[in-house]
Amino acid sequence: QVQLVESGGGLVQAGGSLKVSCAASGRTFTSYTMGWFRQAPGKDREFVAGISWGWSSTSTSYADSVKGRFTISRDNAKNFVSLQMNSLKPEDTAVYYCAARDNYSNRPPSRSYDYGDWGQGTQVTVSS
Repeated sequence: QVQLVESGGGLVQAGGSLKVSCAASGRTFTSYTMGWFRQAPGKDREFVAGISWGWSSTSTSYADSVKGRFTISRDNAKNFVSLQMNSLKPEDTAVYYCAARDNYSNRPPSRSYDYGDWGQGTQVTVSS
């Protein structure tokens, strides 16, 4: 069974930066997709970014709201996926969840039901 553990959330002022990370364990991640979702109070969970990798390809995708500000990346050796968040806005405040699915996609899916494994979430708060 796959375990996903997020870390790195916290409080930051608007315009600042924060990195959240997700450590994956429990299997060999040869062809895999991992995504970041977020959920603010009273709102639906929404896709933030995804990264998918196979034997020779890697693909990423981003929500329009974070393009140019957030960057998703993967540490191959450590099964670690990070989300670097720059130019943060108060509307980025949410619980951020790491999610995973067991295959490669040319474009990481943005629907939460496409992912079978989830982490417990980490809070990101951006003050104005």
